[in-house]
Amino acid sequence: MNQAPLPRTKPEPPRLSAQMVLKGAREVILVHGREEYRLKLTAAGKLILTK
Repeated sequence: MNQAPLPRTKPEPPRLSAQMVLKGAREVILVHGREEYRLKLTAAGKLILTK
């Protein structure tokens, strides 16, 4: 008896906590190729990513 193949599911992307990325700082620079992005934690506890 043949079973139907299982549907392929996309793997979950890795999960990182903001605290792990910021390491106690209020902002960090993320480098992607030759570009730099600023990840900033606001006073309201929100994250802003700017180029």
